[in-house]
Amino acid sequence: MASPQDLDSTIIKALRGKGYKATPQRIAICRFTLYSHEHPTAQRIYSEVKKTYPTVSLATVYNTIQILKDIGLLQEVSLSRDETRFDPNMEPHAHLVCLRCNSIADWASPLISETMKSVAIEAGFMPKGQNFDIFGLCRNCQKSEIAAASAARREQSAST
Repeated sequence: MASPQDLDSTIIKALRGKGYKATPQRIAICRFTLYSHEHPTAQRIYSEVKKTYPTVSLATVYNTIQILKDIGLLQEVSLSRDETRFDPNMEPHAHLVCLRCNSIADWASPLISETMKSVAIEAGFMPKGQNFDIFGLCRNCQKSEIAAASAARREQSAST
């Protein structure tokens, strides 16, 4: 695993390489966004970075997100009209979206890359990205649902 200094160096190089200033706030926003596995919202990024940099503004977060998108390090994940989340995983993958807790997990499969290649060859279409979302219940929510159903059955049995 890379050290925090190596990660910061990578972020600084990417920003400066595209002509952007590498301010401490911007680095903190990049660090949280790029190394988080939770597909955060802008508000979540803002809340987290504000703990260390109380003067950071939501506008700075949005501007930095746009920079990361412009330099190809971040993509939007729009799963509803109400919420946009961000994903630093730029490789072809699917999102497993839990309908109960709203968690998002990445799922990579060679099938996704193969499909992208097939589209390029068979349809003569050059894909620049993909959006593949699978909606359902995550493991934790499945366990909760099973436990709730069992409790309901026990309660129903006890009352009859």
